Amino acid sequence: MENIIIIGSGPAGTAAALYAARAGLKPLLLSQGMGALEKAERIENFYGIQPMSGAELHAQGEAQAKALGARIVRTQVLGVSGFDTYTVTTTDGAYEAIAVILATGVKRAAPPIAGLRELDGRGVSYCAVCDAFFYRGKRVAVLGSGDYALSEAEELGMAGSITILTGGAPQTFSKPCPYPLDTRPIEAIVGEEQVEGVRFADGETLPLDGVFIALGTAGGSEMARRIGAALDEKGNVQVDREMQTALPGLFAAGDCTGGLLQVAKAVHDGTVAGLSAIQYVRTYRKNHPEL
Repeated sequence: MENIIIIGSGPAGTAAALYAARAGLKPLLLSQGMGALEKAERIENFYGIQPMSGAELHAQGEAQAKALGARIVRTQVLGVSGFDTYTVTTTDGAYEAIAVILATGVKRAAPPIAGLRELDGRGVSYCAVCDAFFYRGKRVAVLGSGDYALSEAEELGMAGSITILTGGAPQTFSKPCPYPLDTRPIEAIVGEEQVEGVRFADGETLPLDGVFIALGTAGGSEMARRIGAALDEKGNVQVDREMQTALPGLFAAGDCTGGLLQVAKAVHDGTVAGLSAIQYVRTYRKNHPEL
């Protein structure tokens, strides 16, 4: 059982790891890469550093966290489950922890597919765990080309049929796809009041009752929504002043909580989340001496 698992190694996640490591809790940081920092060619507005690229800042932050005892595992996180303690599922297995900090950054915008926004909540869903029950015995598709899409498809086991749509994107599955696969570019999601199907660029239509969006990797909002934590009106993870969600032991920090999308703000959030998680873990272990 891990003390603290931090998902994401950007400024927020690494800041949380620094404090957790200094507290002797040996945090586990799960990361697939540097996130938004990868696109930062030059950073010169962060206190105390000479101008450097986002990649350089990310490398320095990770090195600092590792030197203090944090452990970093390169893997793709598929989701978080649990309540009293948490299980983080990845492409390389599952990890259990007393506390989890979501520091995944923000997910890129939905693709410009006609009908996607118009039919959101009327057959278009972003959460298989939340909505699978409504599609028992019905025809559904998952839009995505990686392991996150397969993970969402697995949650739809009660559906009558499941098709994976890549929308023309290259496949990045780490294991064989057990579902019917259609790689054609998508022109539109069609339907009047409800989703009725997907129309491909070649003009052919696939009749469907629901389309689940699972592009790229699971972001903080997707993970929070799947486990039952609240989102705000803009779809950001909702936290209190201690950066804790509505679920005890589940924290969030950085861009996934909204607000100013800056390194300084992310570091602040990560610091608060790290300190709050430290206190939570210490109290939990005191009340559960068997761990």
